[in-house]
Amino acid sequence: MSLELITTVALVGDYAATVAPLGIPDSPPIQPPGTEGVTTILGWLKWVALAICVIGLIVAGALMAIQSRRGEGGEHAGKIGMALGGVIVISAATSLIGFLI
Repeated sequence: MSLELITTVALVGDYAATVAPLGIPDSPPIQPPGTEGVTTILGWLKWVALAICVIGLIVAGALMAIQSRRGEGGEHAGKIGMALGGVIVISAATSLIGFLI
């Protein structure tokens, strides 16, 4: 990244930090009436995604156990790391979105 881009991003951040407290209201998010089904679907999706991550961890562990007898067990460590990373992102999804907003 160039120095000009970094400086521009810093100036925009400084401007946003000074303008936001000057009267732009920050209202909390309120769920519209009649959208309770959306939260149910999101809960189901989160459960399914975590179940898929658990299945992925079990499969990666089984492959490591099978291939360790052949001396090839180390190449599945990346797959386990990716599955654990997925679990972290899925579990923290609402907190991450709240942080980004």
